[in-house]
Amino acid sequence: MDALELQRIADDLAVNLPDADLEHRVDPNWALYKVRGKVFMLMTDLPGRRVVILKANPDQAVALREQYADITPGYHMNKKHWITVEGGGTVDETLLKQLVADSYQLVAGNPLGDRFVRP
Repeated sequence: MDALELQRIADDLAVNLPDADLEHRVDPNWALYKVRGKVFMLMTDLPGRRVVILKANPDQAVALREQYADITPGYHMNKKHWITVEGGGTVDETLLKQLVADSYQLVAGNPLGDRFVRP
């Protein structure tokens, strides 16, 4: 999936999660996705590439970075707790949606109990 598709899919899911809010920062150009006032996803355009930045369990973050070339440490964030996802050939839609849902749940807990269904 290319970078535009990556950001579109992540945005479509994130804005529809319970209690999710979107905040735009103009300088620099960032989209912040929050739940209960805490950021669970960021999107921006780095020089030459568009990215999605997500919170991740530290152990999972290491494994993801080792397994997928398009997942790197969180840009401009705590490298232990955040990952950066880029468009390319290693991350598909299913994985991206799982990563967004996991990030949301790490920040929000599980506000819906068993009613929260992973995408």
